[in-house]
Amino acid sequence: MSVLAQKNILIGVSGGIAAYKTPLLIRQLTKLNSNVKVVMTPSSKDFVTPLTLSTVSKNDVFSEFTTQKNNNPSWNNHVELAEWADIFIIAPATSNTISSMANARCDNLLLACFLSSNCPVFVAPAMDLEMFKNSLNQNNIKKLKDNSTYVLPVGTGSLASGLEGEGRMLEPNEIIHYVENRIKDKLPLNNLNFLITAGPTHEKIDPVRYIGNSSSGKMGYNLAQKAIELGANVTLIIGPTNLTMDLENINTIRVEDSQEMFNETIKLFDTSDVVICSAAISDFKPVEVQQNKIKKEKGLDTIKLEPTIDILKKLGSIKTSQYLVGFALETDNIIENAKNKLKSKNLDAIVVNKIGDFNPISSDYNQIDFINSTLKLTSFDKKLKSDVSVDILNQIIKNVKDT
Repeated sequence: MSVLAQKNILIGVSGGIAAYKTPLLIRQLTKLNSNVKVVMTPSSKDFVTPLTLSTVSKNDVFSEFTTQKNNNPSWNNHVELAEWADIFIIAPATSNTISSMANARCDNLLLACFLSSNCPVFVAPAMDLEMFKNSLNQNNIKKLKDNSTYVLPVGTGSLASGLEGEGRMLEPNEIIHYVENRIKDKLPLNNLNFLITAGPTHEKIDPVRYIGNSSSGKMGYNLAQKAIELGANVTLIIGPTNLTMDLENINTIRVEDSQEMFNETIKLFDTSDVVICSAAISDFKPVEVQQNKIKKEKGLDTIKLEPTIDILKKLGSIKTSQYLVGFALETDNIIENAKNKLKSKNLDAIVVNKIGDFNPISSDYNQIDFINSTLKLTSFDKKLKSDVSVDILNQIIKNVKDT
């Protein structure tokens, strides 16, 4: 999942030949699940049509302060557009538009949106070689940079004038790559390696039967998604589940039983910064696995069991700089047992699942307490697991910074 997924992105288009690339930029952003709206300068419509941009963005395109509807003018509120945007990308940005931005001129809707924006603004210059190098133009670019506007580098190559050199607008994929990297630089989990375990394990009795539980993997999956949104590099080790998942940008490893979960976790533990063990691993497994299906007619009086490996305890015994988080599901002496588990397994934090009028391991909801290494307890209300994952990650961020 890209850090641009679900972000509201306002695209500004000014009047340069490089506007032919803008529909491709918008198409790539929509493929990343970004929400895109477009604001154009009047002159940009000489190079790309509002219909084209409306079609690829799946939204109305704005170019004037008012729009005629049934012979009645309606106001295109530049403040609302600016406040809607999480990110503002102006591509192409001509010398004229850059000059107007740098000197706070406001004679079109794009400039009004820019001057009203509080979100990160990215400017992709597009102009001829000598124009780009002109000291007055470079002074305007410096003004924008000094005002916390991100000015992208320009490409080198064939220009519309026939010259070769600097001034080309970057290609759409280059613009997206630049924006993603700048956004990630500001995220609290930027470049931290997260290892998350999720789902149940199935401990085989015979080829078709197993010991397991009703864990859906939803908690771990939501943690993985939100960690990526916050800039982390995520590996998700997940047991057997029918959960529908968008796994783009999540390095996913599928396992079946507790031994496979242990093997894969150990492989990646040394290179991980934060490890969250949310998987509901079976506590016991059959001593012997029957090679053939046990026939009902034959019957089965007993299944001899043995404990599975305690993955969390093993990780706690070998951890060095990793921040290790476990989960606890208790029915009696909930907080006391959770604190004992945290200390005995050398964890940095433990998330306590509360059983109420729902089963947290299979439900879309969860209600948790977060206990850190000093045994400080923070309680949260019942929420969707997507929201619970934000609470957990915020606590991890806070506690990691405090250590």
